[in-house]
Amino acid sequence: MEKLANWLISALAIFAIALYLPGFEVDSFITALIVAFVLGIVNAIIKPVLIIFTLPITILTLGLFSFVINAALIWIVAYFVPGFTITGFAPALAAAVALWLINTLVSIVIFPIKSR
Repeated sequence: MEKLANWLISALAIFAIALYLPGFEVDSFITALIVAFVLGIVNAIIKPVLIIFTLPITILTLGLFSFVINAALIWIVAYFVPGFTITGFAPALAAAVALWLINTLVSIVIFPIKSR
């Protein structure tokens, strides 16, 4: 159930980011659901490989390069999902930071850490 809620929250966040961030466009909420699903698959399969390959630069930048990796993955998803367009790397980077922030805050509020 938590995975479904996380997927819906990610789709809502993508849709909200598209409303406020120029250069980051989503046609409909259904497209945002598809983007969240495809982004989840890409994050599960491709992101760990990229993290390993870019580990030295990620350590050198104290982890901030992971936002660049997330932006690149969002940009790749925009290439494959019709109705989802990004008009440059800067909107992808801003969306990666915003998506991280929204997902983190919502996860803390909705799914707090349970004490044993």
